Amino acid sequence: MDNREKYFEANRELWNEKTPVHFSSEMYNMDEFLAGKSSLQEIEMCLLENLEGKELLHMQCHFGQDTLSLARTGANVTGVDLSDESIQTARSLAAKLGMAANFVRSNVLEMDKVLDQTFDVIYTSYGTIGWLPELSTWARLMSTHLRPGGTFYIIDFHPVLWMFDLDFTKFQYSYFNRGVIEETVTGTYTDRKADIGGKEYGWNHSLSTLIGSLLNNGLGLELIKEYDYSPYDCFNNTVQVEKGYQIKGLEGMVPMVYAIKMKKPA
Repeated sequence: MDNREKYFEANRELWNEKTPVHFSSEMYNMDEFLAGKSSLQEIEMCLLENLEGKELLHMQCHFGQDTLSLARTGANVTGVDLSDESIQTARSLAAKLGMAANFVRSNVLEMDKVLDQTFDVIYTSYGTIGWLPELSTWARLMSTHLRPGGTFYIIDFHPVLWMFDLDFTKFQYSYFNRGVIEETVTGTYTDRKADIGGKEYGWNHSLSTLIGSLLNNGLGLELIKEYDYSPYDCFNNTVQVEKGYQIKGLEGMVPMVYAIKMKKPA
């Protein structure tokens, strides 16, 4: 097992621990979701086009809450995630709701081993590419699995945030990918005191690297937006604002989320 495989395995095990904590958390609010409320945020709802009847691939789907919210808009959904526990929970959740959805356990950099179909839409959001050591393979797979004329969407936390230490008191990491970032973490973003933890491994990617990798694989940029808030209270040292959360002391000063829409030529 090479170092990358060790990193992926450590992250998979940690996300297996996180999943049941997240599922039962106030942040994910399963009672309201089961009653019919969408888990999608205003940022993505304003970005997404009509999904009725579209074949949609949701990358790094966690336990499928957003995937099933996308299905509720009319999409035929497939979700992919690294975590066994997340995929098992997603399948159980779909069954409980009586919804048709396909969930596949896979490292997204190896999804061509388990998926041989193409999609009208590929979607990924909130805490995704930072778990990947490089984006060239990822972008190639996005293009391979996207049909001609198809649309790719990514909404994620801004790479500027990943330059800071965990408490946002100083810059600690490069904006650029300078190799693996190893951190020892306890708890999780839905419960800082949860009895879970361990080493996790991530990588920083600049916006130019992200967009460039997709352009190099034949996708055309249609839209990019940046937002000064996060719809989720998932960082340390935050304050609540009208639409979400900002970093205390940096209110309105740093980008917190970006959204990108790209098209594959017909």
